[in-house]
Amino acid sequence: MLGTDFTKGSPSWVDLGSPDTAVAAAFYTAVFGWEFASAGPEAGGYGFFQQDGRTVAALGPLTEEGASSTWTLYFQTPDADGTAQAAESAGGSVRAEPMDVMDAGRMAQLTDPAGADFAVWQPGRTKGLERTSEKHTLCWAELHVPDPRAALDFYGKLFGWRSQEMEAPGMTYRVLSTAEGDLEDTSFGGVAELQEGGNHARWIPYFAVADADDIVVRAQGNGGSVLMPAADIPDVGRIAWLADPFGAPFAVLKPAPQQG
Repeated sequence: MLGTDFTKGSPSWVDLGSPDTAVAAAFYTAVFGWEFASAGPEAGGYGFFQQDGRTVAALGPLTEEGASSTWTLYFQTPDADGTAQAAESAGGSVRAEPMDVMDAGRMAQLTDPAGADFAVWQPGRTKGLERTSEKHTLCWAELHVPDPRAALDFYGKLFGWRSQEMEAPGMTYRVLSTAEGDLEDTSFGGVAELQEGGNHARWIPYFAVADADDIVVRAQGNGGSVLMPAADIPDVGRIAWLADPFGAPFAVLKPAPQQG
């Protein structure tokens, strides 16, 4: 699971682009109990979802023409410009050129060769999320693409990620780890083959919960929808896929009890 000692390639930030930030903030407050704090008038409506005063995600208005509401995962890099260039060289594209976010850090918005959007964060004053892998915080990052091997090659060139294969119901799942350290200790996400009928390649953030079924009820009761009903995954936990009132997909996970 994720920590907050971010290294190259770690998921270090996650934010939501929404056509109505007030409605979106109300939805996630009702579902997760988050509080929304504005980043100030100079931030253009951007702000932070917080839990006990600690930042666990962020929210801002949609900035790309024709964009739909979605969550974006950011991966840490020591060099946003170099990573953007490497992404283009490896067959990806740059949606938003590297730019400074005041003194907080430097970012770039990218798309991998399969069409999955993501971003990179070169930390300045802001290192990343202040809480992860706790109740109602980011705990996993999952990529769904038509060709997992090609995706692993692309991201390997950018971040040096390592992977381990594990058999899951109807598929081979690939668990991702950062470039250095024990594989299990540095695992942060996975890659799954896009299933027939899947909309498009994409990253999905998972948030840890104590009761996945309760979160499903909360989401439905506040204008959200269920993309995949809560189900038990052996040795993983109970998961559900949801969408907020504007269709932004996300997932929740009640982790299985640790063995041993």
